[in-house]
Amino acid sequence: MDNLRSLVLALFLLGFLSGLVAADTPLSVIFVNQSPDKAVELFWENHKLNNDHPDRRRLEAIIPPRGGWHKSETFLGHEFSYDLEGQRHYVTPPPGNVHQEQFIILAGQTEGYRVRCEVSVNSKQYMDYLDILVKPYWAPRGASRFLELVRNGYYDGVAFNRVVPNFLIQFGMAKEYVTRTQERKLTLWDDFPKDIKFAPGMMSFAGNGHDSRTTEVFIVMPGINQQNLDNLGKNSWETPFAIIEGDVERSALKKIYSGYGDMPPHGRGPDSNRIYDEDGYTRYLPKSFPKLDYIDRCYVVAEVGLGDFTDGEF
Repeated sequence: MDNLRSLVLALFLLGFLSGLVAADTPLSVIFVNQSPDKAVELFWENHKLNNDHPDRRRLEAIIPPRGGWHKSETFLGHEFSYDLEGQRHYVTPPPGNVHQEQFIILAGQTEGYRVRCEVSVNSKQYMDYLDILVKPYWAPRGASRFLELVRNGYYDGVAFNRVVPNFLIQFGMAKEYVTRTQERKLTLWDDFPKDIKFAPGMMSFAGNGHDSRTTEVFIVMPGINQQNLDNLGKNSWETPFAIIEGDVERSALKKIYSGYGDMPPHGRGPDSNRIYDEDGYTRYLPKSFPKLDYIDRCYVVAEVGLGDFTDGEF
């Protein structure tokens, strides 16, 4: 009996001390609004006060749409709220990364953000498209970065430089030399893994180490074998943030020219380092790989016809 009482007391003290630690643990939280046209009001909730107290819910920020953001210096365990589409949502940010930072998209029950990329297929013989559903909660940093690049026209004119049937297709080095040189210097911290298993049609940023993501993206191809599928996601930077909508087997993915195969040394495809050179798009690709297919343009579907809007950047 004494041992049982000691165990109960120990568990109580552990829970009490954990609560104290959480209340004193600083946390930086970046809240992002990816809505196409509506600002989001973010509130600080104070549960120590009665519901009818004027300071029970305090406005912290009004976050503009299309990538607008607000950074809150708070502590672990604190709750926020926001209203979206007439419904109030409550958010208690989980523990942050090694930098004590958390990243949250205020998306409510939004299924995702649709992006359409118009692409050439069959070695530039025809035009087709890829409909992409960007998922706000799978990998919020990756999702926000991709949407930012799409809105800035970064992927317009980009080559599908790595096309490996039954494995993956990769793109993401901008057509303009200055743009691709600048953007590759901006690395993105890894997202927290959500135990989302890769499947054909899923998209992720490529990388080469911890916190190394920049602009290059890969899409899992139909027909990938289980071993390769199981290997995806083992690296910290490989986290799916979007998926191709519709029947992936019949999508434009299988029509994009794949005759050059993988990049060196695994195949005869373009060398990424050479694409980053100043003549990557003006000489190297058109002369050495004339059959490649390209993205014509990408855009957020819900934002077509809306005016320009200045937002935050990451």
